[in-house]
Amino acid sequence: MPLPPPPPPRAEVHAVTPGSPAARAGVTPGWRLVAVAGAEIPDVLAYRRELARGEVRLDLEAPDGTPTSFEVAWEDPGLEFADPIFDGIRTCANKCEFCYVHQMPQGFRKSLYMMDDDFRTSFLYGSFVTLTNLAEGDVRRILDEHLSPLYVSVHTADEDLRSDMMKWWSSKVQDPASTRIRDMIERLEPIDLYTQMVLLPGRNDGDAMESTLAYLASRPNVQAVAAVPVGLTDHRTNLPDLRTYTAEEADDVVRRVEAIQRRMLETRGTRFVFLSDEFYLLAGRPLPPREAYEGFPMLENGVGMVRDFLDGPLPDLPARLPTPRRVLLATGTLFAPVLERAVEPLRAIDGLEIEVRAVTNRTFGAVTTVAGLLAGRDLLLAIRPEEADVLLLSPNVVKYGTDLLLDDRSLGDLRTDLRMDVELGGTTLADLARTVLGDAGRAVTPQFGFSTHAVKEAAKQH
Repeated sequence: MPLPPPPPPRAEVHAVTPGSPAARAGVTPGWRLVAVAGAEIPDVLAYRRELARGEVRLDLEAPDGTPTSFEVAWEDPGLEFADPIFDGIRTCANKCEFCYVHQMPQGFRKSLYMMDDDFRTSFLYGSFVTLTNLAEGDVRRILDEHLSPLYVSVHTADEDLRSDMMKWWSSKVQDPASTRIRDMIERLEPIDLYTQMVLLPGRNDGDAMESTLAYLASRPNVQAVAAVPVGLTDHRTNLPDLRTYTAEEADDVVRRVEAIQRRMLETRGTRFVFLSDEFYLLAGRPLPPREAYEGFPMLENGVGMVRDFLDGPLPDLPARLPTPRRVLLATGTLFAPVLERAVEPLRAIDGLEIEVRAVTNRTFGAVTTVAGLLAGRDLLLAIRPEEADVLLLSPNVVKYGTDLLLDDRSLGDLRTDLRMDVELGGTTLADLARTVLGDAGRAVTPQFGFSTHAVKEAAKQH
């Protein structure tokens, strides 16, 4: 029995620009774009491509099924869409032994369990993709439309090792050639690639890492590499036995990468490979200076986030506060010692009582040490009601554009349960200091969806 045809792309209109061709045609939010130039449109990239032809007809449909059409000639139609991907996010073809989604505890919102791996979100938002689910037509489209840059999870250039680590589902791979990472990188040579390696102790680090970096450095389209340690939780039922890095192993990674950086500076004029902050913190090494991050091209991947937070002058600090203030700074166990040292100048302010609280992650397990994966329940277990006047949290604990933590508790819920003010502290030390001093009313948003190694709505680590 043949499979039913896929549903039409859901190109739902979110907003219409007043006075635009769409507005004059009577289109309002909630309508659906049916076709452009007579063809269904899978995403906003294809929509823009068709508009670039100059003169096109747009067909739309009202919620009650009423159709309408209008034409534009070198003019923006005035449509904004609820989602840039109309035909559904492409999902992952892999069953990586280190995939974070497979380690998720139950009970979170459905979107956090989605294994997305879509080259379009890579181009639009910088999410990392593995390329293993691409069909031949996808590759041609990337090249024809020059969807550059893309962000690619490489992990290793050893094809056999990559296959063993990622274990793709043959039924989900549309083109076996897409699973060979060297072939894909070389075929996509006109496209700038920013790549990442999730390192596992004893698997793809050491000499294997050096070999992969040597290959990537030989490819002119590979612009940079981010190396991050594997992120684990205590919820690894029926999964391979993996572990995190020891201090000695992290130090070995740092030593090898710094040697490669020195060679790359001489031969390519860039350090090329950048380590996430965890490696330095785990190894007990000082963070590199700001210039060593070369403009922070991999900031979202945890490369330089701590340095970016710490750098910059503190605001002028008062000798005393007009009203005594008890401030509690809650963060993950990895960052807590860094934050403790960073806020030391504030302790000299008379009337200010400030404490850094390292919160154990009970949702994902103590092995999860980053601040961005703290859920509301972790904070409620670590903090007593009314023990401070204000609780300040990393902006990266909330979903972008909302005040919701991973477990859907809101900042308002925490205020009610803890009977104290709860605010976001700031993405720099200077911003945090201003918030500590009571500079309320500033809009603070996370740098990224949750944090580098946090589960994100539209771009998960593969």
